[in-house]
Amino acid sequence: MSDVLARILVIDDEAQIRRFLRIALEANGYAVLEAADGAAGLALAATERPQLVVLDLGLPDRDGKAVVRALREWSAVPVLVLSVREAEAEKVAALDAGADDYVTKPFGVAELLARVRALLRARAAPDAPPAVIEVGELVVDQARHAVSVAGQPVHLTRKEFELLRHLAVHAGRIVTHQQLLRAVWGKAHERDTHYLRVFVGQLRQKPGDDPAQPRFILNEPGVGYRLLTP
Repeated sequence: MSDVLARILVIDDEAQIRRFLRIALEANGYAVLEAADGAAGLALAATERPQLVVLDLGLPDRDGKAVVRALREWSAVPVLVLSVREAEAEKVAALDAGADDYVTKPFGVAELLARVRALLRARAAPDAPPAVIEVGELVVDQARHAVSVAGQPVHLTRKEFELLRHLAVHAGRIVTHQQLLRAVWGKAHERDTHYLRVFVGQLRQKPGDDPAQPRFILNEPGVGYRLLTP
């Protein structure tokens, strides 16, 4: 898989469109994931972490704009809308919902691939997280491995710091159990969710975070955790 340029998720209820896109994209070095409705697409986006999403608006279970809005609650993955809807109002609504680009059907493969390359280029060099991350009263100093809340130092173990640092880098977005386990404990521990429960519990106690009324770490049941932003 090292020669794969990027993983692209195609969310479209038309099997022939998905098949056509798979052939075109794979022929140009991309790996393709497929979903036939919004719910399946969001689930794949969360578990497989594609580098780009190609999305139809006319899905059987929900409008594509609702899928974009749901995705934007926790992910900044580029979204390319591919739709028969050509009215300007539809394009504006999709872009306002959080889509990055819009191509109308029917479309040319060369144009589609050019749009894909442009979106992936824009994603390829994101701004690096700052050395010091401030989220409300919480300050995470990545260089010094130091944490403070309202100016008071909070002493964390190495694993606790790495867990909090990973949440802080993605503040405001859901980070799944598997992503946290992989980042902090390694790929071999992706299923060991009991590690997270223990360490998140310890992490909450140190700055005095109440799980019933969290100020910092919010549990997203069955999915992961989110560091709350002010």
